Amino acid sequence: MSKISKLFKGSSSSSSSSSSKSKHHRSRGGGGPSPQEAIHKLRETEEMLTKKQDYLEKRIEEEITIAKKNGTKNKRAALQALKRKKRLEQQLTQIDGTLSTIEFQREALENSHTNTEVLKNMGYAAKAMKKVHENLDVDKIDDLMQDITEQQDVAQEISNAISGPFGETFDEDELMAELEELEQQELEDNMKSMGGLPSVPSIKLPSARPSQRATTKKRVEDEDDMRMLASWAT
Repeated sequence: MSKISKLFKGSSSSSSSSSSKSKHHRSRGGGGPSPQEAIHKLRETEEMLTKKQDYLEKRIEEEITIAKKNGTKNKRAALQALKRKKRLEQQLTQIDGTLSTIEFQREALENSHTNTEVLKNMGYAAKAMKKVHENLDVDKIDDLMQDITEQQDVAQEISNAISGPFGETFDEDELMAELEELEQQELEDNMKSMGGLPSVPSIKLPSARPSQRATTKKRVEDEDDMRMLASWAT
């Protein structure tokens, strides 16, 4: 009995020491794998299950071929092939569901990892922006912008002074009046050189006929009547 008790004590002590070592190892491990490692493992599992799917599909085709071959000759063999086909189809259905779950988990993990990286980078950018703005004073910026505006105004004044007319200035209206006089004088000289203005014909033009004068008078009276009626209507 003493030997048996010693044996149990030794095994319990060894198991407790091994469990404590494993706990210590886990505590040093950092609390689980990283997102990249988990995503990599999930991808490997997807590849393994996809290969298993291909293998099962080939096996199902083989069992169908066996069942067709022995359908009339050996019904027992044909039935066994169909049973194996059913079991393989069940495994294939289970793998399909497992793949869907793994794909969903991997996509969720990838999205979480992406969001984490985005937030981390945004935090870095916010810290960098804060560091840049630490050395900036809003009052100094306003003063600087005011100085820039004043210097631009000075530069514009200098440019206007440089580009303005230099020397004597003349009245544009007087110059235009003098130009018109010269043009009129030139026109008169040309008319004189051509022999003067053309003579007015001395033949008396025929006057309007009586019928035309009566028609015109009647039209005027009609227009007066229409205006009077319009004034009454208003």
